[in-house]
Amino acid sequence: MAKSVIITCAPTGGIHTPTMSPHLPITPQQIWTASIEAAEAGASIIHLHARDPETGKPDPRPETFMQFLPVIKQATDAVVNISTGGGLGMSMDERLLAATTASPEMVSLNMGSMNFGIFPLLQKHESWQHDWEPEFLAMTKDFVFPNTFKTIEYALQTLGEGHGTRFEHIGWKPARRLGRQFIHWSW
Repeated sequence: MAKSVIITCAPTGGIHTPTMSPHLPITPQQIWTASIEAAEAGASIIHLHARDPETGKPDPRPETFMQFLPVIKQATDAVVNISTGGGLGMSMDERLLAATTASPEMVSLNMGSMNFGIFPLLQKHESWQHDWEPEFLAMTKDFVFPNTFKTIEYALQTLGEGHGTRFEHIGWKPARRLGRQFIHWSW
């Protein structure tokens, strides 16, 4: 008996920097092209972050998201999933801004705080395309990616109750038990 499989594609995330790969989609056109290609290849969910088109830095601004979201929705039948993880160092309000503006059918929701130490990647490159990249990586040596009970509840209420959005609960290993606390919030 054949089983159904759901494939999610995140064409650009909030962690990688432009120096790490020339294939990282940065501009709205690159993001929508990668998303449409992923849907054509079989992805049924597109997990989206935005980037500043000039520097490639993670960008929470709704106006950046709105440069590619309508194109993806028009060109595919994939579920649009806006990240509420945003980029490292963003406040929860910044992380929710695009989703509260666009009211997507789905958003990601990290189910617990964690150490997000990507600072060892500093040793992999001798030069950087943008000044923000080494600073971004270095700050993770003393960084906790915050997803507390209070902020998780805030996201669930703001997007679930306020917009009817459904959630992709992301449970990094230490957060898997935490996710059980909020499972009743699925709309």
